[in-house]
Amino acid sequence: MSRLLKLILAANLIVLAVLVFVYPNLMVGPGKLIPGHKQLETDCFACHAPLTGADSARCVVCHKKADIGVLGTTGQPIAKPLTTTPFHQKLLNQDCVACHSDHAGVKRFRPQGHFKHELLEAKTRAECLSCHKSPKDSLHQQITGNCSQCHSQEKWLPATFDHNKYFELDRDHNARCVTCHLVNDYSRYTCYGCHEHTLDNIRRKHVKEGIRKFDDCVECHRNADEDDIRGEGGGRKHGDRD
Repeated sequence: MSRLLKLILAANLIVLAVLVFVYPNLMVGPGKLIPGHKQLETDCFACHAPLTGADSARCVVCHKKADIGVLGTTGQPIAKPLTTTPFHQKLLNQDCVACHSDHAGVKRFRPQGHFKHELLEAKTRAECLSCHKSPKDSLHQQITGNCSQCHSQEKWLPATFDHNKYFELDRDHNARCVTCHLVNDYSRYTCYGCHEHTLDNIRRKHVKEGIRKFDDCVECHRNADEDDIRGEGGGRKHGDRD
């Protein structure tokens, strides 16, 4: 390679390097910024540190942690906040870029679903309804809190709980949750919320059949059919039918 060609290539590289730092939005910008940051379109270093990328420390120069979700950068109340309850103040780490990428011009630079509940303080993770609205279906309208007994924080669906695995809500048992589950605790239940399921009646009927253990009803009974009595592993214990 001739010396002249090497000089030309070196000069081009120097020019490109200078242009990257002088006009980074034109040379390496992945796309247009979101509308809220439009005024920073030509000022990449307002958010990015040279050679190391976006820096959360630069975010909080404009976005004060105590005001995020409540006030805008001008100090005025946000007219239409994205969430009913500010939660940024309850994050374990002040790492803005863990969830946010403000370049909306190219699809690959628009992370979706990057928020993780593990970023929140433990107490806040248990207060689902402070951020999320309760579903409006008849089942969820009976339930207050305790979302984690059926749902994981990775994703809402599928729910981790299937009631039919424990007891089928058929016939007379298609009742309100509080009939069997008291004080909003769905890890416990009682069958003594109905008129015929009194402790005396249960004891008398089971002793007559020679059954001494009747504290955990769903261990044997999985539905409204009193003759379909199942033991551990799904086999019938007594009252067998062909």
